[in-house]
Amino acid sequence: CQSLDPWLDQVALPLVVHSFGGGRPGPALAGLDGAVSCHYRLLPLLYAREDDRAVAAVETALAPNWIKKAVKDYEPVRKMVYQGKGAVVRAMFDRANLPPREQAIRNKIKQAKLWLR
Repeated sequence: CQSLDPWLDQVALPLVVHSFGGGRPGPALAGLDGAVSCHYRLLPLLYAREDDRAVAAVETALAPNWIKKAVKDYEPVRKMVYQGKGAVVRAMFDRANLPPREQAIRNKIKQAKLWLR
């Protein structure tokens, strides 16, 4: 049985999908990641390596007060989105020249004490 805590994919993802017109993207976008979709595991990694549009979509989806009330107790959302730590993580990396291994990205975020799960 899944807990009733509002997870980011249960709250933000439907809103982001709706903002792009809803439904599946069609045959032109066969993979999960693409021009209008983004798959990530942890918020610090989203801020470190994803496109500006993906970050803006998440922040826009989480902006309404009724959503803030539902997700503010989830520490990664509270710190990364609402307290601006995501912008700090974002400034640490040049997305055009990211380290080839994810572990290097994780380590740099951990050294800055901004790693949240």
